[in-house]
Amino acid sequence: MELCGSVRGRRSRGGAAVLLLWLSRALAQSVPPQSVCPAAAAPLSLTQPKYQQTAKEDASVGFMAALVQSFLHTVQPNPFPKDLILKLAQDLKMQSKQVSINEALLYEVGFLVCAAIGIVYIVLMPIAGFFLACCRCCGNCGGKMYQKQTPSIHCHRITLYWTAFVTTVIILAGNICMFKSNEAVKMSVDQSQEELNKTIENIHSFLSSVPQQIHYVVNESHGTVQNVTTNLDAIGPQLGKEIQERFRGTVDPALQSVRLLDQESVKISLELNHLNSSLVQLQSSVNHIQANLTAVKNQINNTLSDPNCSFCNTLQPELQKLNLDTTFTVPSLKDFQSAADELHKTDLKSKIKEVKAFFDNIPLRVTNDTKDIVTSTKQLLGNIETQISQVTKDIPLSALTNVSATLNQLQREIGSITPELERFEHIRWGVCVAVCCVVLLVVVCNFLGLVLGPLGLTPKANPSTRSGTSDCGGTFLMIGAGFSFLFSWLFMIAVLLLFLVGGNVFTLVCQPWGDRQLLKFIDTPGFIPGLNIGATLGLKSNITISGIYRACKRNQPLWTTLHLYELLNLEDLLNVTKYTDEIEQRFQSTDITLSTISLLSPDVQNQLRSFSNKATDIDASAFSQQMNNIYRINLTKTADELDRLAGYQTNKGSRDALKKEARDLRQIQTDIETIIIPQLENLNSSIYGFGSTAENINGTIEEVLSNVGAAQDFLNTNTTQIVKTESRTFLDCQLSYFNHYVDWANFTITQQVGRCGPVAGAVDSIEIILCSYIVESLNAFWFSLGWCTIFFIPSIIFSIKLSKYYRRMKYSDEYDDALIMSQIPRARMKHA
Repeated sequence: MELCGSVRGRRSRGGAAVLLLWLSRALAQSVPPQSVCPAAAAPLSLTQPKYQQTAKEDASVGFMAALVQSFLHTVQPNPFPKDLILKLAQDLKMQSKQVSINEALLYEVGFLVCAAIGIVYIVLMPIAGFFLACCRCCGNCGGKMYQKQTPSIHCHRITLYWTAFVTTVIILAGNICMFKSNEAVKMSVDQSQEELNKTIENIHSFLSSVPQQIHYVVNESHGTVQNVTTNLDAIGPQLGKEIQERFRGTVDPALQSVRLLDQESVKISLELNHLNSSLVQLQSSVNHIQANLTAVKNQINNTLSDPNCSFCNTLQPELQKLNLDTTFTVPSLKDFQSAADELHKTDLKSKIKEVKAFFDNIPLRVTNDTKDIVTSTKQLLGNIETQISQVTKDIPLSALTNVSATLNQLQREIGSITPELERFEHIRWGVCVAVCCVVLLVVVCNFLGLVLGPLGLTPKANPSTRSGTSDCGGTFLMIGAGFSFLFSWLFMIAVLLLFLVGGNVFTLVCQPWGDRQLLKFIDTPGFIPGLNIGATLGLKSNITISGIYRACKRNQPLWTTLHLYELLNLEDLLNVTKYTDEIEQRFQSTDITLSTISLLSPDVQNQLRSFSNKATDIDASAFSQQMNNIYRINLTKTADELDRLAGYQTNKGSRDALKKEARDLRQIQTDIETIIIPQLENLNSSIYGFGSTAENINGTIEEVLSNVGAAQDFLNTNTTQIVKTESRTFLDCQLSYFNHYVDWANFTITQQVGRCGPVAGAVDSIEIILCSYIVESLNAFWFSLGWCTIFFIPSIIFSIKLSKYYRRMKYSDEYDDALIMSQIPRARMKHA
């Protein structure tokens, strides 16, 4: 009874577990898994070329830029003469120059005034020097070697000394600036070729990178097409795998439950065989002991029937109880055995293999059914690649080649004239160094005079007896003045020429270039005949050079800089919708058919239900009753009665026979306890385990029928829809590669291809080379030279005047502070 109650308790718990498992499977199936489209290999970011570092502004070169520019702004305060230049250009064509020349002279009035001052300086300086020399030779203009001694002579000398000293220091400062600016000009000219080559190389790199970038973008379409082609070639494994994955969530639990049922059926068969062999062995042992018991019973019956046996009739009733005739059977086991045999005949392993082979064959079925659509789609992919490659033909890349050829020619011309420029620069540098040395010679003569004069001067000494050191100092001052007269007007000629050239280049080129007015002026229609970039490129709108510069300064791509969107409809070239729509239609017309499959036939399901019902009918109560019969057998009691009866016997033969028979009964009882009872307990344990297995297989069968039923319904209802859904997902995945490429190509061409920052950098580099390096250095040189030349005038005056205080005079004149002048009487008028 305990065994049966335990079996019923397990059955109720097993049914609840099966119900929970079925609910979890149903919830899992209600949410279909989402297929994941593998991301295509992302194209590498567009690599921008590496550009060389171009010229940067150098503070050491433009050390006097602020001072010179301030002076030039004072000389030329007028704004950039855009209208005047246009009018001059127009008048040159019309051969009418008078009005425009007047306006030009009016505009250049500041330079003309400075030029007039310079001309006056050039004319008057040698004349003044000539007359001064003649005058001094005649003993005038300080030429007479006589110096009148007055009370204020020392004050005059000190005043002249410090004014001459300050003037000389100012000239020395200008001379230092001359040396430094001359070296700056030389360094600028020397660096200009290298910097120009770097600039041209950067433009070359930019121009060559644009076609490479365009071809890279177009060639990436081949990678996209190749990726989709590879996926189409593997449509069976890829699409078939996704379809399998959609079925797997429902079919795999069903197959797993059938697999578990097959394992349980094998286990049941083994346990049934073990149980049957145990029953056969037990029955054999019982029959053997029953035979021994029957023989002993017959012997006892013969002994009790012997007349010599006293009081033996009293044991006859007890003798009738000696019986072991028992047949051990489990009534429902035979039916269960037949059901198990029927279950084994269903061959669940073959059904599992059949279903597994069906699902494993899905990729091959997909491959066969899509063979034609894959071939036609590959042809359309080739058309897509051809259309995208049209981009390289529609973008005017040949114009970039022409520009590259022009730059190559320019670079060759620069290389050819470089030796001449270097030779000219060497001559210029030598001449400027000589000029600087002449100015330095004047400064040295002045400083020698200022040093030697005071060193050899005795304040109260007679001028005619001054020392040689003092006289030498005065002579150096006169030499400095002579050199100043001799070279200053020549220096002024150089200053005037360089001033007119450098100053106008700064005000008419460099300053408007820095303010970006020059580029706007170049954009003026008609200024440069034939300059129409928009028309040259075939655009509807005009493109200005200043607009290109501003866009390139922001490192904008060529697409927006050159308005290529007016020339090329990029969206139309990259629009592959007509091909993708056709591919989509062909895929929709393709039918991938999967034959229906029965996971378990109705007959097999009925056999499982029958097996489950018979598993629940196993009753162990009859076997328990048979066990109890064995447990109640007690031959020892009968043997004790025989021993007691033997004690009453007077006949030795009867007494010995009864004792022997008692021993035989005890031996049989021992055999029952040592042989039969262990086998009974072993068999009872086997029946108990078998009941548990039967209960488990009952739950397994319920799970199998539930899962198989749900899976079969899922297959019958959703197979077609799953195939269509996964086919659509596969198609969308392939088309998404093209959408991703089109978006990337559109963004790359319009936002990254041909970032023209190097073009603006080249313009800035040329401006720095021409203006910040060469022009500013040249302006600093003539400004420093003009500075020195102007201060030659006070230097001459103070040096000549101061030299008389140090030179040895021919005529003496002494002044005595103690001399008292006598009063001279005034004449008086006499009155008549």
